[in-house]
Amino acid sequence: MWRNALLSPSRHRCHLQLFRSPPSLHPFAPARPDLARRYSCSASPSQSVSADSISAESGDLSSRFGEAVQLGRHYGRCYWELSKARLSMLVVATSGTGFVLGSGSAVDFGGLCWTCGGTMMVAAAANSLNQVFEINNDAKMKRTQRRPLPAGRISVPHAAAWASSVGIAGTAMLACQANAFAAGLAASNLMLYAFVYTPLKQIHPVNTWVGAIVGAIPPLLGWVAASGEMSLNATILPAALYFWQIPHFMALAYLCRDDYAAGGFKMLSLRDASGQRTSLVALRNCLYLVPLGYLAYDWGLASGWFCLESSLLTLAISATAFSFYCHRTTHKARKMFHASLLYLPVFMSGLLFHRLTGDNSLTQDCSLEVSKPLLDRMDKDEEPMHEGADVKQTAGGGGPRPPVAYASYAPFPFLPVPSYVSST
Repeated sequence: MWRNALLSPSRHRCHLQLFRSPPSLHPFAPARPDLARRYSCSASPSQSVSADSISAESGDLSSRFGEAVQLGRHYGRCYWELSKARLSMLVVATSGTGFVLGSGSAVDFGGLCWTCGGTMMVAAAANSLNQVFEINNDAKMKRTQRRPLPAGRISVPHAAAWASSVGIAGTAMLACQANAFAAGLAASNLMLYAFVYTPLKQIHPVNTWVGAIVGAIPPLLGWVAASGEMSLNATILPAALYFWQIPHFMALAYLCRDDYAAGGFKMLSLRDASGQRTSLVALRNCLYLVPLGYLAYDWGLASGWFCLESSLLTLAISATAFSFYCHRTTHKARKMFHASLLYLPVFMSGLLFHRLTGDNSLTQDCSLEVSKPLLDRMDKDEEPMHEGADVKQTAGGGGPRPPVAYASYAPFPFLPVPSYVSST
């Protein structure tokens, strides 16, 4: 029995060969086709997809993703250059400084971020429109011919659509998150820069002064966004920016006068071969910066330390302008240009560090502790004044003069005309 159950070696080898044969040669393959599918590695219960098609689809997806990333980098670089990102960041810094100065003792950091974001978008739109309008001029200048539009890296309709969308979004952001006054200043500044200053560059040298007004509005925008109103103290930083830009641009126009001539721009330096008028204008506006530190102290915006630091800083930049006036060379102009680059961040940092918040809580607490007999005695002392006594309460009397009276000390275009109100 056991002997019949045992297989001979030859029969045993046949059985092993039978079960080791591939599915296509297996004797059960014709009768059981599902077993052949079970042996296949590429089979699935629902469908059969080849490995080549899967790898082709994955390669196609990866190539599309790489193209999308490369396209995003290309347009991101174009938008960065169209926006003049470094210049726009400087505009944002001045607007943020104005916001902090106008906030008083408590700074709304959320509002500061919204204001800086809206200002950045509006500044980017203005710079982009400037390049759209000056594409032919930029193509003739060495320092601008590699910009996206002259180089053909982006089309004019695309750049105009980018500028319009960003400008509208930035203005809407300021209107919703700050106030309508700040949004109106932003929109007006964009129009002034793109549609007044830009064409004036090809018409008359007065464009430099118009451009200085454009650069002076952002800190005023920040102040208005924080406080909701415009006061006399809000004009200190805009006045500094206005007068600072004149020597800054004069030095740049003197250094790049050949490039500006090739581009067709009408700058003062092109009509001044000797450079005397250019250097004199730069020196005069540097001297206009001297009283600003005193005005900031006198009007209660900053402490006396800022008055001292601002005076020393302004005298330093005035010294470089005077050196350029005496020796009208490229080296002296570049030295004044570098001094102007250093002046603005130091001035704004000092103004922020030494600013006075104007907290009147101590005065209010003291006024509550005044006794009633003292108040009665004060009322008795004031009775003759109400009975028609001669009171000298004019603006030019012995009392302290209002801050607006000091506006006539220098020709500040941003300060109101002094008004002296006499009592009747």
